[in-house]
Amino acid sequence: MIALILFAGFIGLILVGIPVSISIGAAVFATFLTSEFSDATYIIPQQLLEGVRKPSLTAVPFFIMAGNLMNTVGMTDRIFNFANSLVGHFKAGLAQVNVLASMVFAGVSGAAVADCAGLGMIEIKAMRERGYNPEFAAALTVCSAVIGPIIPPSIGLVIYAFLAQQSIERMFLAGLVPGLLVGLSLMVFNRILATRQHFPTQEKASRETVLKTSLDGILALGAPGIILGAILFGFVTATEAGVLACLYTLVLGVLYRSITLRGLYTALSDTMMMTTIIMIIIGFSTAMGWLLAIDQVPQHFGNFLFDFTDDKNVFLALMLVFILLIGCVVEGVPAKLMLVPMLLPIIDQYGVDRVHFGIIIQLGLLIGIATPPMGIGLYIVSEVGKVPFERLAIAVIPFLVPLIVVLLMLTYIPQLTLWLPNLVLGPE
Repeated sequence: MIALILFAGFIGLILVGIPVSISIGAAVFATFLTSEFSDATYIIPQQLLEGVRKPSLTAVPFFIMAGNLMNTVGMTDRIFNFANSLVGHFKAGLAQVNVLASMVFAGVSGAAVADCAGLGMIEIKAMRERGYNPEFAAALTVCSAVIGPIIPPSIGLVIYAFLAQQSIERMFLAGLVPGLLVGLSLMVFNRILATRQHFPTQEKASRETVLKTSLDGILALGAPGIILGAILFGFVTATEAGVLACLYTLVLGVLYRSITLRGLYTALSDTMMMTTIIMIIIGFSTAMGWLLAIDQVPQHFGNFLFDFTDDKNVFLALMLVFILLIGCVVEGVPAKLMLVPMLLPIIDQYGVDRVHFGIIIQLGLLIGIATPPMGIGLYIVSEVGKVPFERLAIAVIPFLVPLIVVLLMLTYIPQLTLWLPNLVLGPE
């Protein structure tokens, strides 16, 4: 009964347009009032504080800040120009630039929303000016943004590492190959489309142009290099690496003379707002997890699945369908905070590696940002690209095919996820 009130209230409030941070808090509070714990609402603030006072979570605002600063100092334009000089002359050239730029930017922001809002405006504008269909450009943009939270640094992987008690270093390494596979799958799909449709072409960039844009692009790539290198070699913690990335971006802004006090204020205020929302959700999700544990929901759910099937492959297939459906209506961070504590005991019983599962649920929920009707990425790109939502929702459907194919590959071939962290850090 507790779980029914909790989930029905949470999803119901989201479906009527209430913000996630309010929906999850209201659902938790309503569940307390209608349960045997109605006289113990003091547990809610206790769980709120317990949920957010974790050292690993201090990395989150700095990764958010690094992405916001990159947008502020104009590195998104330089990343796009760098990608355009490399692959812009190929068939479906700007479509490939769109994906490649997202792969580069992924190593900076770690957030799909930052990719949609930052690169999205630049990519869609450039593609429209060169004669690409606006709906095609917008659909590709929202799907390529899926790459951002998989390739490190990733805010979603930091939160999963906290929930699953895994090292951030291992989760970051586990995301590299899957992120590249998502990008390559979209580029292959673009190439297939180019054989059937006519896409505008452009001249190959001169050596001077490639050299100039490469210098700018390489400087942008310095941020993920700092983050991964410093963490893996043990020089800094994940939080300190985020601070270094912010400082590095500020230095680039000074070098390019593109940083302003107004831009810095905007980056700081956006970071504080996003961090606050994430921390509120984490706090309330901790209280939600407490309720689910008291009601023994993970145990009941696990017993139900075991009664249904004891085959690991069938379980993974059911889990994929479940995650994709949840991703269609609930954003990645709150969905992860709601699902991971419930699913961890179950995946342990089926013998699924926690790092492997982290990438599965990360990509599965990310596909939701591009899935109608609730995908937040669709709303953002529709706004920045000035494309009607209804037309974008139809145009995005074919692009979901390569994403789901990669998700299936990662699910049933665990070594695609695990070989790199095992190679660098050793098997767990």
